[in-house]
Amino acid sequence: MALPKSMRLKGHRTFKYIHRNSKKIYGDSMDLRITKSNPRILPSHNIKYDISNFKLAISVSKKVSKKSVTRNKIRRFLQDKFLENFKKEYTHIPYWVLVNLKGGTSINNKEKLLKEFQFLFSKSGLLK
Repeated sequence: MALPKSMRLKGHRTFKYIHRNSKKIYGDSMDLRITKSNPRILPSHNIKYDISNFKLAISVSKKVSKKSVTRNKIRRFLQDKFLENFKKEYTHIPYWVLVNLKGGTSINNKEKLLKEFQFLFSKSGLLK
């Protein structure tokens, strides 16, 4: 199951804003970028939900795998595991989160990826 549309980040202005204004948490195989939401940079004509809510994007580098199928499987795996542990009361946290998987990441060890993913989220203090 992919992230619901209300939780996804899209648009180059959104990602540019996150890269410029985020707090960074570094891990061995991935980085977490967290910033306060900024609904003013999103196009207002397309919005049918509260845009100041919690949103998440997962980016997998081409250096992890050249095959887009493999990168999408990793991205969907992390999204599914996130949604399994995500509670409805967190939807009103006004933060945007970008997860970047670095190149050289071992894609065969999903348990290690998941542990680091959960560790970085717990380290951020965003979701308790």
